Amino acid sequence: MATFVSCGDDPTTAGLEALNTRVVTLPDGRQIRAEVMINPAEVSRGMMFRDALPPDKGMLFIHDKPAPYRYWMYNVKAPLDIVFMDANRRVVEISDNTPPCTTAKPEDCPVYGGHHYEQFVLELRAGEAKRLGIQTDQLLTF
Repeated sequence: MATFVSCGDDPTTAGLEALNTRVVTLPDGRQIRAEVMINPAEVSRGMMFRDALPPDKGMLFIHDKPAPYRYWMYNVKAPLDIVFMDANRRVVEISDNTPPCTTAKPEDCPVYGGHHYEQFVLELRAGEAKRLGIQTDQLLTF
């Protein structure tokens, strides 16, 4: 579901990438650059059809209000860590190493999250949440 726009050292694209990203700061001060998804079409598509996220990169979904949001991995190419946060940006749930859904029918894919009222969701490369020490009850800033 999550994805990241190409980020390279090309100065002609660096400005465009920065327009559509936010820095997410972890409690220990480390930072992740996350592509921001806000409108319903972006949120719906997320990481579909995109390659794996590089380390220290992510996709940040910003919902307009807190609700029990459920995410799935239909047409996602690589496993992800899905970090669910409440309106205060407190981590309330982590689905680690969430596998892509390989079924032909989207309705057959399992869903993840939706156990709390979340407003923000951060998707990372599988294993990144553990590597970075992200845990429930931590506050992330962005």
